[in-house]
Amino acid sequence: MGRPTVDRGFVIADEGVQIMKPNTFTGWLEGGWYIDLVDVEETEPGRLVVHDRQVDILLPPTSIRYEMLDLDDFADVIENGSLDAATAVRVLRNTQRFIDKYLRNTDQDVLESWPDFPPAAVRQLAELPPFEKGEQW
Repeated sequence: MGRPTVDRGFVIADEGVQIMKPNTFTGWLEGGWYIDLVDVEETEPGRLVVHDRQVDILLPPTSIRYEMLDLDDFADVIENGSLDAATAVRVLRNTQRFIDKYLRNTDQDVLESWPDFPPAAVRQLAELPPFEKGEQW
């Protein structure tokens, strides 16, 4: 059996994040996490659309550090007017809140573990085995 071909993502709408552990990560990133900053919109009753807001965080699996990605893309959408100032402010605040809550521990001089990552809200789901081919829920 090969590597799973379907990634499982978790959206924490009230925090403005989507969390994934991509199956496509190989080498030094295999087992790492990818966090997208997002907005969730209910376009009609029972239908949610997730909007990627360009700011991303990468957590390599072998160290207690994170990398911020795509801030230049975030700046581009603000500069070209396709992202309004209020949304940009919300994304930046959500980013800082996420980092402070899940990735920083100000009680430790040297960070030895994530304070709460993956977040408790998705931890059990993240530990489920991969879907079988054709399986859906």
